Amino acid sequence: MLSFKSKKINYKGVSLKLFKSIGIGVAFSPNLKANLFEAARLSLFLDSKLFLIHVGNPSEDKIKALKIILAPFKKDQLDFEVVFKTGNPVDVILNATETHNIDLLILGAVQRERFFKYYVGSIARKITRKAKCSILLLIKPSVERVRCQHIVVNGLKDPKTEQTIASAFYVAKKLQAEKITVVEEIKQEQIKIKVDDDISLRRANIVKERITLRENSRIKDIIKDIPKEYTEKIVIKTQPIFGKQGYSIGHYAQISRADLLVMNAPSKMTFWDRLFPHDIEHILTELPTDVLILQ
Repeated sequence: MLSFKSKKINYKGVSLKLFKSIGIGVAFSPNLKANLFEAARLSLFLDSKLFLIHVGNPSEDKIKALKIILAPFKKDQLDFEVVFKTGNPVDVILNATETHNIDLLILGAVQRERFFKYYVGSIARKITRKAKCSILLLIKPSVERVRCQHIVVNGLKDPKTEQTIASAFYVAKKLQAEKITVVEEIKQEQIKIKVDDDISLRRANIVKERITLRENSRIKDIIKDIPKEYTEKIVIKTQPIFGKQGYSIGHYAQISRADLLVMNAPSKMTFWDRLFPHDIEHILTELPTDVLILQ
C-alpha cells in the first residue's frame, strides 16, 4: 500500500513528487477566471489546497469577487485561501511560497505580439529562476477543461531525472493522460566521429544506435520501479534525440503536440547561464506548451 499523506512517496528507491499545496498569483486581469479555473481543477485532481496570492491590500470586495468566480467548485469542496500582501511582486510571491509551504506555483505565460509563441514575462521569469518549489507555466488557460492527453518528460542523465519521470507518471495518472513520451536528449559531442565519407557516416550511425540502446535501457530501468498503478493503462514511448539540450525537447514537445512538458529544475542559475541560454532557459524563451518544472 502507498500512503499519499506525505509530500513524497518512496517506492523501491524512486521518489514521487506530490503537491499538497498549490499557489497562483492573482491579478484582476482579463485572464483571471481562466487562471482560477485551471488552478482549481488542478487542486482538485491532485487533492491539494489552493492559495490565491494577491499583491495588494486586503479587501472584502476582492475576496467576494474571487469566491463568486470559484463558486462552481464549491460542490467539489475546493479548499482555498486568499493571501494578501503588499510589496514587490516577485518578493511577495516567493515569500508566500515559503510561508505557506507551497509545493507547486502556477504562473501564466505571455503571447508574443503578432506571433503564436509564448514566453515567460520578466516577473514570472525571475520567480521561475528563484523559486524553491515546482513551477507550472500555463500558455493558454481555459475556463472549459482541455484534457491533458500527451505528456513529454525529459529523460536526460541527471540525478534528478528518476524523480522527474516518476512524478510525471503520477501527474499523468491524476490528469488521466493517455500517453507519456520520455525524451532522452543526447549531446552530439558524444558521437566523437567526424563524418566526411560513407565509412565514417556508417561508424557514426553505429555509435548512435549503441547510445540509443543504452539510453533506452536506462529509461526502462527507471520506469520498471514505478508503481504499476501509475504505468498501466497509459501508452509509454521513449524518444532519443541528438541535439542541444533544452531546445531539442522543446521542439519535440511542440511538433508532437504535447499538452504538458515536464522538466528538471536547473541546479543553479548563474549570470552566464542567463547570458548564454541553455537547457531550461531555452524553454523559458519560447514555450512549446504548458511546462512543469520540478524541484
